[in-house]
Amino acid sequence: MSKSVKVAVTGAAGQIGYAMLFRLASGEVFGPDTRISLSLLEITPVLPALEGVVMELDDCAFSLLDDVVITDNAETAFDGVNWALLVGSKPRGKGMERGDLIRENGPIFVGQGNALNKAASNARVLVVGNPANTNCLIAANNSDLPASRFAAMTQLDHNRATAQLARKAGVKMDDVTNVTIWGNHSATQYPDAENAKIGGKPAYEVISDHDWLKGEFITKVQKRGAEVIAARGHSSAASAANAALHHVKNMSKPTPAGDWFSCAVVSDGSYGIDEGLVCSVPIRADGNGGFSIVQNVPMSDWAKEKFNISLEELRTEKSVIADLLK
Repeated sequence: MSKSVKVAVTGAAGQIGYAMLFRLASGEVFGPDTRISLSLLEITPVLPALEGVVMELDDCAFSLLDDVVITDNAETAFDGVNWALLVGSKPRGKGMERGDLIRENGPIFVGQGNALNKAASNARVLVVGNPANTNCLIAANNSDLPASRFAAMTQLDHNRATAQLARKAGVKMDDVTNVTIWGNHSATQYPDAENAKIGGKPAYEVISDHDWLKGEFITKVQKRGAEVIAARGHSSAASAANAALHHVKNMSKPTPAGDWFSCAVVSDGSYGIDEGLVCSVPIRADGNGGFSIVQNVPMSDWAKEKFNISLEELRTEKSVIADLLK
């Protein structure tokens, strides 16, 4: 008998949502034996555009797609879902500071956190909309779902770091393992090459240009989003959608032995991260919907300094929205 999964996507008519929906409906993410229902949330003025997206989904005649619901009501969107992909958030306007953006998005994620109480008991939540870590913190603190069900996406940063290391070493992407993104999904994040491996060997042995590893590699990953915007005039929509689906796939199967992937989860105090803060760390999935934080990943003093910059930014962001947390 076929399995079934119900997936909610917020901001579903946006560029990231558009790049995501057809891959979800095709069966690529959950496999050819899993039937799909989509629940799509948008703000009221955008619902007509979303109806056009649904027309396209219909016209693809996906054999696994059973149902598509469109709505501007979060409780309706999240009712009974197994996965909630929170893509929609208010973008930063001209002259807006990061703290202003956090405050603007805060009430949205308070409401969505409350609405997620309608989700299935096994539901998992991935926050993609920026500032992702703190939006996730708000949603998790305003929901009755276990905090372990919430994550903010750093898979895009992880993929960017993997690609940079592979290109520099002249190897295939699959040859790069044990990459870690530490901290915030922002320009303060610390992409860790000290623990990365290339062809099973330490990246620092394979790549002799250590100045590049400690300099350009890190800034390239940190600023890649801005670089894409400068080049194409739009944000990273396709790669962000791909990363979100990559995260879902990673969480849906056991992580290969000896490897891990990056994800911002609610901290249990590991690595000196304040308990309850949403921070990117290396994790392994168990294939049953659960995960564990990889312990005892070594950090040099230099790496700790890099990580602490991002950790301090997360603490500052939390202080900005402290009144929105239960």
